[in-house]
Amino acid sequence: MTTSLPQEIQAVFDRFVTTELTTVDSRGQPITWPVTPYYAPGSPCIDVTTGLGYPKKANDAGANPLVSLLFSDPTGSGLADPPMVLVQGSAEVDDRDLEANRRRYARESIQKLPATAKLQPPEQLQRFLGWYYTRIYIHVRPERVYVWPRGDVGAEPELYGAHMEEVRSGHSEEPTRFHAAPEGGTSSWDRRIYELGGRYRTAVVSIVSPDGFPFAVRVPVSLDGAARWIKIDGAPVGIPLQPGLACLTAHEHSPDFTWQQNFQIRGDLVRIEDGWALLPHKLIGGFELPPSRLQLLRDTAAKTRRFRRTAKRELAKRA
Repeated sequence: MTTSLPQEIQAVFDRFVTTELTTVDSRGQPITWPVTPYYAPGSPCIDVTTGLGYPKKANDAGANPLVSLLFSDPTGSGLADPPMVLVQGSAEVDDRDLEANRRRYARESIQKLPATAKLQPPEQLQRFLGWYYTRIYIHVRPERVYVWPRGDVGAEPELYGAHMEEVRSGHSEEPTRFHAAPEGGTSSWDRRIYELGGRYRTAVVSIVSPDGFPFAVRVPVSLDGAARWIKIDGAPVGIPLQPGLACLTAHEHSPDFTWQQNFQIRGDLVRIEDGWALLPHKLIGGFELPPSRLQLLRDTAAKTRRFRRTAKRELAKRA
C-alpha cells in the first residue's frame, strides 16, 4: 500500500535515520527499540534488521508477525517539520541466506549512513564479528498508517490503509486477541529514569491494541518521584490506551549517526487521576554507540562474549 501514500509520508520512510520498531513477546509485552529503516519509494515493505547475536526482535516477530514502526525522530533526515507516522503491519523474517544479508547490510548501511564508514572495521574483522555483521532482516508490510502532522499527538491523526474504515468506526473486523493485564507489584526505580523529563523531554510509549497490533506514539513525559511513576503528559487523541503491559523507550542520536544512546523501561500502564502513567518494573539498556571510541570498545568488549554465544546458538538452530 505504500505507493498510494502521499510523497511526504514515503519521504519519511526513506529519509529518517531511525524508526521505533515494536514487537510483542509471548507474554504480551510490547518491546520497542530504535532501528534503521531501509525503504525505496514505492517498495511494498519497509525493512529493518538486527544482528544474529541479539535476535530477539526477529524471534518475536517470527512468533507474532503483528508489529509496528513509529517514525517520530527526524534528526538527520533533512526534512523540515515532517509528520510523525505510525505503521502497523505484518512482519516477515528473512534469515534464509545470512551471507547475502551480511553483504546487503555492509552495502546499504554505508549508503544510508555514510559517516559511519569510518567506524567500520576491515572486512576480515567483520567476519570475526559475525554476531553483529551477520544480519537478520525483517520486512514489514504496512496495513494501517497513522499520520500526525507536525507530530501533534493532541490532534486527530490522519488514517490510511486497508483497515482505515474500521478505525474510523471504532469497530475492528480483526478478532480481539490476548491482552496482558498489568503485572502489578511495586515500582522499580533506576538512576537512568531521571534522564526522562530532562535530557529526554519526550519518549515513545508502546502498548498492544485490542486487535493485537502494537500501537506506539511519542509523548511528553515527566516524573513523579514520590509516587515512583512516569507520567504521560498532555491528552493524546485517538490512542487506544488501556491498563496493561507497556514499554517506554528513550533514545537520541547524532544527525550522522556516529553516536546513539537508548534505553527502554517495561512496566504497567495505569490510569491515574489526571491521565496515564507507567509504573516501571525493568530498565534495559540498548545497543549503544557512545561518542567516545574508547568507551565504544569497552562496552562492546563487555558484551561480545554473550553475543557470540547467542550467534553460535542461532546458527546451530538454522543448520
